[in-house]
Amino acid sequence: MKRIADLLPLTHTTYYILMVLRRPLHGYGIMKEVEQISDGTVKLGPGTLYGVLKKIEKLQLIRKTDQEDTKKTYQLTELGQELLLAEFKRLKKLVEISEKQLGGERWQK
Repeated sequence: MKRIADLLPLTHTTYYILMVLRRPLHGYGIMKEVEQISDGTVKLGPGTLYGVLKKIEKLQLIRKTDQEDTKKTYQLTELGQELLLAEFKRLKKLVEISEKQLGGERWQK
């Protein structure tokens, strides 16, 4: 199993998927939730979504919690939660550094 640091940085797609899988969701629910929390700026197609789900399930970041016919429900694992938190902290630090370096109203717009 890989260390958390080896899995960083995450793509924005993976980060959004991990965020919404803090509660169980199926594929269509994941797509809709990501679109909603991103204010419509991130729209996942089925190919992208299922490619990421396959990869992060293999890394044990998510697990299937239920399956009805072809409808699979996924949820974050403990490792997935740790990775999500590590990426949140990394991004927060990046923003803090950026604010110090760029400062000023010009960059706040």
